[in-house]
Amino acid sequence: MRVLGVDPGLTRCGVGVVEGVAGRPLTMLGVGVVRTPADAELGHRLVAVERGIEEWLDEHRPDCVAVERVFAQHNVRTVMGTAQASAVAMLCAARRGLPVALHTPSEVKAAVSGSGRADKAQVGAMVTRLLRLDALPKPADAADALALAICHIWRAPVLNRLQQAQAAAAARTPRVPRTAAVPVRKVPR
Repeated sequence: MRVLGVDPGLTRCGVGVVEGVAGRPLTMLGVGVVRTPADAELGHRLVAVERGIEEWLDEHRPDCVAVERVFAQHNVRTVMGTAQASAVAMLCAARRGLPVALHTPSEVKAAVSGSGRADKAQVGAMVTRLLRLDALPKPADAADALALAICHIWRAPVLNRLQQAQAAAAARTPRVPRTAAVPVRKVPR
């Protein structure tokens, strides 16, 4: 499985491609950051993020895209920019018919380091070790994108089995046919 991990952001959108399967050594195929100038108009920044992600999709041809799920923060402006960049990544993947997986930061941290409360240094160190890299990818957005891809590769088999089990259970559950509404009659007391 080849996964493009996207750590969304308007100023720095981390991207990283990892290939492999759960239980086997993984390989980094590329890592980088799509940058936009902070003083540019929002529309132009979103187009720049789109172009950057499209280039990564063209070059690496991933099987799916893993994007960090936007979570609430106190800084609404930061959340909005992150959400907008996230939507661009999902749009680029959807246009190509690629599945998109959303992972929370704590899911990614737990998958990569064993603790959902790991700090950036711990996640970066584990990404470096898991991908057998000589140095930590910089900036942190790039390392986070690789961590997203690793998380998805390791979680995808479990998520697929869970979805299959849910679908099988739904197929076995008898469905109650819909009937016309029966008028309710009030009983005198």
